[in-house]
Amino acid sequence: MFIDKVQIFIKAGDGGNGCVSFRREKYVAKGGPDGGDGGRGGNIVFVVDEGENTLLNFKYRRKFVAQNGGDGMAKKFHGKGGEDLVIPVPQGTIIRDPESGLVIHDMSDGLPFIAAKGGKGGWGNTHFATPTRQVPRFAKSGTKGGERNVVLELKMLADVGLVGFPNVGKSTLLSEVTAARPKIANYHFTTLAPNLGVVTVYGKSFVMADIPGLIEGASDGLGLGHDFLRHIDRCRLILHIFDISASEREDPLSDILSINAELRKYSPELASRPQILVGNKIDMGYSDEHLARVKEYADANGCELFLISGGLSEGVPELMKAVSQKLAELPPMTYYEEEYVETPTDYDMSVTVEIVDGIYKVIGEWLVRLCNDINFDDYESLQYFQRVLRDKGVIKALEDAGIQEGQTVDIYGVEFEFYY
Repeated sequence: MFIDKVQIFIKAGDGGNGCVSFRREKYVAKGGPDGGDGGRGGNIVFVVDEGENTLLNFKYRRKFVAQNGGDGMAKKFHGKGGEDLVIPVPQGTIIRDPESGLVIHDMSDGLPFIAAKGGKGGWGNTHFATPTRQVPRFAKSGTKGGERNVVLELKMLADVGLVGFPNVGKSTLLSEVTAARPKIANYHFTTLAPNLGVVTVYGKSFVMADIPGLIEGASDGLGLGHDFLRHIDRCRLILHIFDISASEREDPLSDILSINAELRKYSPELASRPQILVGNKIDMGYSDEHLARVKEYADANGCELFLISGGLSEGVPELMKAVSQKLAELPPMTYYEEEYVETPTDYDMSVTVEIVDGIYKVIGEWLVRLCNDINFDDYESLQYFQRVLRDKGVIKALEDAGIQEGQTVDIYGVEFEFYY
C-alpha cells in the first residue's frame, strides 16, 4: 500500500520538577538547601530514512509523545533528561501546518529537524536561597513540552518525471533504463504507486520517477493521477510518453494536449517545465499523418521529439543521452522554503472568575504551574503565593466579582477563605 499524505499529533516531553531537599550530613549543622533541578523533556525529531519511499508506517500510528524529563533529586542531583523521540520519514517529505497548509520544513536536505521542543526542567530549591530566605521549602515545576498537529506530505525527489496516459509504456521504459522492476501488464492502471529508478549515462546519474497514468479530469480527482501529481512537483524535466501507434487511442496529439491541460490545471508552474515528447511503440507501426502533427506541435512549443520502442530498447539510448544533456543545463531541484513562522506570544497572565455554588473559582492557565510550585505548609512559600496573587491582579479580579470576606476561593483545587 502506498501512502503519501497523513496527519499526525506530536508532543514533546515535559520538563521534570525541581526538588525540595536539605543537606543532611553527620556533624554538619544547618547544611542548607540541596534540591536539584529537573531534567529537560525529550524533543520530537524528524530524520530522513533513505530506505523508505512511503508514509505507510503512519497508517496505524498517528500519535507520537516524547519522554518526560526526570525530577530533580537531593544532593543537587539533576534529573535525567528525557530521550528525544526520533521519527524517520522518506526523503522529500514536507511537514506542513494543517490549518494554514504552510510549509514548516522540507526534509529534502537530509538533516534532522526538531518539530517540537521539550519543556525546561524546573529549578530546585537551591536556586531560591537568599540571605533572608535560608530555608526555601519550595521549588519550580518543569514547563510543558510543545505539542501540535502536523501534516506529512511526500513529494518524491526525482530529476525526471514520466507522464502520460495509462498503458503507454512508462513502466516499460523505467525497467529498461534502471534497476527498478515495476509491475508491467497490458491493462490500465497497472502502476498503482510511483516508482523510482536511477539512470546512469556516461558516468552521470539522475533519478527517474514513473507516475501512475493520468486521464482526462485527473486534476479534478478522476482516476489515479490526481493523488500522485505532487510527486512530479520537484521534477526538473518531464518525459511526456505517448502511444505513437494509436493502438488504443485514436489521436496521439489529442492525448498530448489532454495531459498538458491536466498539468496546467494542477499547477501552471509545473506545466511550464521543460518537456521531451516520447512516441513509444514504434514497433507496432504508426501513421505519417499522426507523426507530422506531433512534430508540428513539438516545433511550435520548443519540445524535442523522440521515437522509441521501450520493449525493444530501440531509440532508448539516444533518448537517455538527450535527457542527461538537458538536465545539465537546467537549474537544481526545487526545495520548499519554510513558510510557517511561529510568532512568539507573550505568556498569558489573564484570569477569569466564575461563581459556582457560592465558590469563587479562579481560572488562568498560568495559575496551574503556580499552584504546583507552592508548598502551602511553608510560611515563606505561602507569602510568595499571596504576593503573586496580588501583584498579578487575581485579588482585584475577585473583588471586581463581588467577593466578600469569609467566602471561599478555589484555584485549581486549592481552596482558602478570602480575607483582606
